[in-house]
Amino acid sequence: MSLLKRLEERRHDRPAASDDKQKANLSMRLDPYLNLKVKIHKRIIDEMIQQDNNVLIDKNVDKKVLEDLVAKFANTVMDEEPLAVPRGDRNKIVAELTDEVLGYGPIEPLLKEESISEVMVNSAHQIYVERKGKLILTDIKFRDDAHVMHIIEKIVAPLGRRIDESSPLVDARLPDGSRVNAIIPPLALKGPCLTIRKFAKDPLTVENLIEFGSLTAEMADFLKACVEGRLNIVVSGGTGSGKTTTLNILSSFIPADERIVTIEDAAEIQLRQEHVVTLETRPPNIEGKGAVTMRDLVRNSLRMRPDRIVVGEVRSGEALDMLQAMNTGHDGSMTTGHANGPRDILSRLETMVMMAGMELPIRAIREQIASAVDVILQQSRLQDGSRKITHVTEVQGMEGDVVILQDVFVFEQAGKDENGKITGRFKPTGIRPKFLEKLASNGIVIPNEVFWP
Repeated sequence: MSLLKRLEERRHDRPAASDDKQKANLSMRLDPYLNLKVKIHKRIIDEMIQQDNNVLIDKNVDKKVLEDLVAKFANTVMDEEPLAVPRGDRNKIVAELTDEVLGYGPIEPLLKEESISEVMVNSAHQIYVERKGKLILTDIKFRDDAHVMHIIEKIVAPLGRRIDESSPLVDARLPDGSRVNAIIPPLALKGPCLTIRKFAKDPLTVENLIEFGSLTAEMADFLKACVEGRLNIVVSGGTGSGKTTTLNILSSFIPADERIVTIEDAAEIQLRQEHVVTLETRPPNIEGKGAVTMRDLVRNSLRMRPDRIVVGEVRSGEALDMLQAMNTGHDGSMTTGHANGPRDILSRLETMVMMAGMELPIRAIREQIASAVDVILQQSRLQDGSRKITHVTEVQGMEGDVVILQDVFVFEQAGKDENGKITGRFKPTGIRPKFLEKLASNGIVIPNEVFWP
C-alpha cells in the first residue's frame, strides 16, 4: 500500500474516532451516573440469565413486583460502589432504570403525563413535546443514538414490525393505542427520529369538544343526526388538527346494533360499540412480499357484511374503493383526509382516485364523489393551538362539471384576546341542507331554528 494511501485512510479514520469520543464525553456530562446505570442494567440481565428467571418478560406478573425487583438490584449495585450515592440521586436512578427496563426509557414520564399530547424525539439530545397545542423543548435526553434505536426496537418488535437500513421507517402503535412513527439513518440525518401521538386514557366525548370550544351544542346535535341518518361523512384537516378525535366522536353516534368495520394503517379509532371488527394494514416482509394495503382491506370489508365502514385515513387508491362502497349500499360510512378546506378535499379525492390506476374521466370521478359524499367537516388547528371544526359543508351535487358545496355552519374568526387566544363564533349560514329530506325519511327531524343565523 502506498504511503499516500495510508495517510489518506488515517486522515479519514481519525475524525470518526474523535467523534465517538466527543459523543461519549457529552453523554457523561449530561449524566454523571451513566456508567453506574449501565452496570446496574448489566447486573439485572446477568441475574435473569443465571437464575433462568423470566419474570421481567412475563406479561402476567404484577408491575409492582417488577418495580420492586429492579429497585432491589439497583440498590445492591449502589451499595457495592466505593463512593456513596446520595439518597436523592438513588431514588432518581431507580426511577430511571425502572422506566428503562419496564417502559420506554427517558420518554416514559412524558408518556405518562396527561397534559402532553405528542412526544417528538428529533435526536438523542433534543426532545420536544406538544402541550395544549404548543411545542415545548424538554430537558430530557437519551444517552446516544443507540439508546434511541433500542427504544424504537422495543416498540416495534412486539408488533411484528421491523426497522433497519433496508426498511428505515415504520408506523406502529403502543399498547394503549398511541400512534408511533420512527425513521432512522440514512434517511434521518441527525440520528433516529421518533414521533408519538398520544391517546387519552379516557377517550374524549362530544361534551368535551363542546367544553373545549371545538364546536357548539347545536352543531353536535346536527352531526349526531347526520350519523344516525346514515349520511356519508369526510373529515378533512391538516396534521395534528384533530381529525381522528372527531372521527372517534362521530363513530360514537353509530347505533349499537350496527356492524362496524374499521380500516387503518395503525389502529387508532376507539369505538365504544361491541359489534366492531378492526382491520390493520401489514407492511411487506424482509423479502418485500406479503404486504396488505388499505385497498385490499377496503375491498375485503365489503364481503364482511358491514353496516358501516370507517376508514382511518385515505391517502391514495383506496379512495376509489371507499367511494364505491359509499355508493353501493354502505351508507353512513366515514373517513378522514388531509386538506386545507372543503373544496381542497374534493380535489384531493380526485387525485387519489387517479392514483388507483383507473383511467376515468374527471367528470366521472366528480360524479362519483358528489354522489358518495354527503357532508364534509373541516377540522383546523388555529395559531393559539386550539382545534375547531371551522366548516360543516354539504355536498349538494353536480352543476355542469363542478361539484356544488354549501356551508351549513362556519367558524367566524374575530381576532385575539389579551392572552393571545383566538376569539370568534360558530354561526349557521341560514341555509337548510338538501339532505334533510333523507334524514326525515329515516325518522330524524331537525328543527329549522338550528339553521337560523
